[in-house]
Amino acid sequence: MSDSAIQDLYPEEYAHCYGCGRNNPHGMHLKSYWQGEECVCRYTPGPDYTGGVPGFLYGGMTASLIDCHGAATAAAAKAKESGEPIARFVTASLTVDYLKPTPLGVELEIRGKVAEIKGRKVTVNLQLLAGETLCATGRVLMIQLPPDA
Repeated sequence: MSDSAIQDLYPEEYAHCYGCGRNNPHGMHLKSYWQGEECVCRYTPGPDYTGGVPGFLYGGMTASLIDCHGAATAAAAKAKESGEPIARFVTASLTVDYLKPTPLGVELEIRGKVAEIKGRKVTVNLQLLAGETLCATGRVLMIQLPPDA
């Protein structure tokens, strides 16, 4: 696997996601990188992403970060297993547990680790941290798009 961000390897026609699409001029442009047995993404949300409590991240953004990074983790893991180029994955299931309020204005780290690869299905466990504080955990089931999608 290259040193490029996983999202930069997505096929051109599938690079428009709000969270991770390099071709979406209004998106977050998340970047995920394989590190050892995990996939890691760092992102600092701006003040526009506040929730009901000033100074803290809105819960939907937490879910988006877990979702998009989970897709990148699944894509990288499947490519690593199969030896094929990065393919695009979509979400079949997303579960998020909010453990502590996530502060704004600090770099967040999202860590993904593959729990299972079964054909076109990849299950990923994720953690979202603000510094040393574990703010949320997640689990996603991602499905690889078929080649003719």
